[in-house]
Amino acid sequence: RVLEDHGYCVRNSDVVDRIREGNVELLDFIEGDTGVWEGDIITNPPYSFAQEFVEKALSTVVDGSKVAMFLKLTFLEGKKRKAMFEKNPPKRVYVFSSRVTCAKGGNFLSIQSSAVAYAWFIWEKGYSMDTIVRWI
Repeated sequence: RVLEDHGYCVRNSDVVDRIREGNVELLDFIEGDTGVWEGDIITNPPYSFAQEFVEKALSTVVDGSKVAMFLKLTFLEGKKRKAMFEKNPPKRVYVFSSRVTCAKGGNFLSIQSSAVAYAWFIWEKGYSMDTIVRWI
Protein backbone atom coordinates (compact mmCIF):
# COMPACT_ATOMS: atom_id res chain seq x y z
CA ARG A 1 0.00 0.00 0.00
CA VAL A 2 2.89 2.36 0.72
CA LEU A 3 4.21 1.92 -2.82
CA GLU A 4 0.74 2.55 -4.27
CA ASP A 5 0.40 5.65 -2.08
CA HIS A 6 3.60 6.93 -3.72
CA GLY A 7 2.29 6.41 -7.24
CA TYR A 8 3.79 3.03 -8.09
CA CYS A 9 1.90 0.45 -10.11
CA VAL A 10 1.76 -2.63 -7.88
CA ARG A 11 0.86 -6.26 -8.53
CA ASN A 12 -0.01 -7.69 -5.13
CA SER A 13 -0.09 -11.48 -4.87
CA ASP A 14 0.00 -14.13 -2.18
CA VAL A 15 -0.85 -17.79 -1.84
CA VAL A 16 -3.66 -16.77 0.58
CA ASP A 17 -5.51 -13.49 1.06
CA ARG A 18 -3.78 -11.89 4.08
CA ILE A 19 -4.74 -8.32 3.29
CA ARG A 20 -7.74 -6.90 5.04
CA GLU A 21 -8.00 -3.88 2.74
CA GLY A 22 -7.27 -3.85 -0.97
CA ASN A 23 -6.96 -6.46 -3.64
CA VAL A 24 -4.62 -9.42 -3.63
CA GLU A 25 -4.12 -11.79 -6.52
CA LEU A 26 -4.20 -15.37 -5.23
CA LEU A 27 -1.11 -16.96 -6.75
CA ASP A 28 1.34 -19.69 -5.83
CA PHE A 29 4.46 -17.82 -6.90
CA ILE A 30 6.64 -20.92 -7.20
CA GLU A 31 4.18 -23.21 -9.00
CA GLY A 32 1.95 -20.64 -10.68
CA ASP A 33 2.27 -19.04 -14.08
CA THR A 34 3.62 -15.60 -13.26
CA GLY A 35 4.44 -14.73 -16.86
CA VAL A 36 7.16 -12.22 -17.64
CA TRP A 37 7.27 -9.25 -15.29
CA GLU A 38 8.68 -5.99 -16.69
CA GLY A 39 9.10 -4.41 -13.29
CA ASP A 40 10.74 -5.12 -9.96
CA ILE A 41 9.79 -7.77 -7.41
CA ILE A 42 9.84 -6.98 -3.69
CA THR A 43 8.84 -9.61 -1.16
CA ASN A 44 9.37 -11.33 2.15
CA PRO A 45 9.26 -14.97 1.04
CA PRO A 46 8.64 -17.97 3.27
CA TYR A 47 12.14 -18.77 4.49
CA SER A 48 11.83 -22.48 3.74
CA PHE A 49 11.33 -21.55 0.06
CA ALA A 50 13.56 -18.47 -0.10
CA GLN A 51 15.99 -19.79 -2.70
CA GLU A 52 13.14 -21.01 -4.89
CA PHE A 53 11.55 -17.55 -4.66
CA VAL A 54 14.80 -15.85 -5.67
CA GLU A 55 15.35 -18.18 -8.61
CA LYS A 56 11.74 -17.89 -9.80
CA ALA A 57 11.78 -14.11 -9.45
CA LEU A 58 15.02 -13.81 -11.43
CA SER A 59 13.59 -16.05 -14.16
CA THR A 60 10.41 -13.91 -14.26
CA VAL A 61 11.87 -10.39 -14.56
CA VAL A 62 13.58 -8.83 -17.58
CA ASP A 63 17.25 -7.75 -17.68
CA GLY A 64 17.88 -4.69 -15.53
CA SER A 65 14.91 -5.32 -13.24
CA LYS A 66 15.51 -5.69 -9.53
CA VAL A 67 14.49 -8.43 -7.13
CA ALA A 68 14.46 -7.40 -3.46
CA MET A 69 14.04 -10.08 -0.80
CA PHE A 70 13.77 -9.53 2.94
CA LEU A 71 15.64 -12.56 4.32
CA LYS A 72 17.47 -13.88 7.31
CA LEU A 73 21.16 -13.06 7.16
CA THR A 74 21.86 -16.79 7.29
CA PHE A 75 20.59 -16.93 3.70
CA LEU A 76 24.25 -16.26 2.81
CA GLU A 77 25.16 -19.77 4.02
CA GLY A 78 24.98 -23.09 2.22
CA LYS A 79 26.62 -24.95 -0.69
CA LYS A 80 23.46 -24.93 -2.81
CA ARG A 81 23.07 -21.19 -2.31
CA LYS A 82 26.77 -20.62 -3.04
CA ALA A 83 26.22 -22.00 -6.54
CA MET A 84 23.21 -19.71 -6.96
CA PHE A 85 25.20 -16.69 -5.71
CA GLU A 86 28.04 -17.49 -8.13
CA LYS A 87 25.59 -17.61 -11.04
CA ASN A 88 23.39 -14.70 -9.83
CA PRO A 89 25.20 -12.56 -7.25
CA PRO A 90 23.08 -10.02 -5.42
CA LYS A 91 24.07 -6.49 -6.38
CA ARG A 92 23.73 -5.33 -2.80
CA VAL A 93 22.98 -6.74 0.63
CA TYR A 94 21.69 -4.26 3.21
CA VAL A 95 22.24 -5.67 6.71
CA PHE A 96 20.15 -4.26 9.54
CA SER A 97 22.50 -2.96 12.23
CA SER A 98 19.76 -3.48 14.83
CA ARG A 99 17.54 -6.53 15.20
CA VAL A 100 14.26 -6.25 13.32
CA THR A 101 11.13 -7.52 14.99
CA CYS A 102 8.85 -9.49 12.69
CA ALA A 103 5.38 -10.60 13.73
CA LYS A 104 3.20 -13.12 11.97
CA GLY A 105 -0.01 -11.44 10.88
CA GLY A 106 1.27 -8.09 12.16
CA ASN A 107 0.66 -9.04 15.81
CA PHE A 108 3.60 -7.10 17.28
CA LEU A 109 2.09 -7.10 20.77
CA SER A 110 3.03 -10.78 21.12
CA ILE A 111 6.70 -10.14 20.18
CA GLN A 112 9.16 -8.49 22.55
CA SER A 113 12.49 -8.87 20.74
CA SER A 114 14.26 -10.88 18.10
CA ALA A 115 17.44 -12.92 18.08
CA VAL A 116 17.37 -13.14 14.28
CA ALA A 117 19.48 -10.96 12.00
CA TYR A 118 17.83 -9.82 8.75
CA ALA A 119 18.93 -8.12 5.56
CA TRP A 120 17.54 -6.87 2.28
CA PHE A 121 19.08 -8.83 -0.60
CA ILE A 122 18.89 -6.91 -3.89
CA TRP A 123 19.50 -8.59 -7.23
CA GLU A 124 19.58 -6.80 -10.56
CA LYS A 125 18.99 -9.26 -13.37
CA GLY A 126 22.11 -9.46 -15.51
CA TYR A 127 24.45 -8.15 -12.78
CA SER A 128 27.61 -10.25 -12.51
CA MET A 129 30.05 -8.21 -10.41
CA ASP A 130 30.90 -8.52 -6.72
CA THR A 131 28.19 -8.00 -4.11
CA ILE A 132 28.33 -4.77 -2.14
CA VAL A 133 27.39 -5.02 1.55
CA ARG A 134 26.03 -2.00 3.40
CA TRP A 135 24.44 -1.51 6.80
CA ILE A 136 21.11 0.15 7.56
